[in-house]
Amino acid sequence: MKLEIYADVLCPWCYIGKRRLTAALARHAGRDRVEIIWRGYELAPEEGRTPGPTAAEAMAGWWGEQAPARVARIRSLGAAEGLELNLHLARPVNTFDAHRLVKLAADRGRADQMMELLLHGYHTEGLNVADAQVLRSLGIEAGLDDDEVRAVLAGDDYAEQVRDDRRRAAEHGVTGVPSLMIDGRPPVSGVQPVADLQRLLEHGPTDSHSVPARPGRPERIVRGS
Repeated sequence: MKLEIYADVLCPWCYIGKRRLTAALARHAGRDRVEIIWRGYELAPEEGRTPGPTAAEAMAGWWGEQAPARVARIRSLGAAEGLELNLHLARPVNTFDAHRLVKLAADRGRADQMMELLLHGYHTEGLNVADAQVLRSLGIEAGLDDDEVRAVLAGDDYAEQVRDDRRRAAEHGVTGVPSLMIDGRPPVSGVQPVADLQRLLEHGPTDSHSVPARPGRPERIVRGS
């Protein structure tokens, strides 16, 4: 089975979805035969490398009086999966280089570890995942070679692969994250309950439920389950 996961570091639902998918895969009899491919889907490509307002502050601008309740819901759903989602610390930035680093990690069999560290660094620790030194540190922690990480961040390796992921997303109808594609079938939401994800792994998707996206508003782009 080929499982493609379209995700972005800025999205808290991607972290929640990753936890749920991990749980579903752990219960899947054919886990060892599942090929997982992380696809980059930049939610805010116009963002710079310097952090601005926090995600919580941005949400207050989008949702006004509803923002505290929405922030609390995201935090609560994250906590239910063992995650600490600190929207008051996370500051949206450009994630292009982070996605390039995931591509390097994939070539070294460390993509899942790399994605986990990026999501934790951004959502829990409030790290600037556009900063080269932060990315280098996380790459080393993921088990990547320091010289290789430095070379990737200093050049444009894997840049075309990240752009190709965006093109593939458009071709396949992916409009939000996290989205899953199983064996090339239509994309479905990747933030479903564990039991539903288990059924997807066992029987495959029966229809397309891609979550709508609004690029440029990382915390507003996707809906929870």
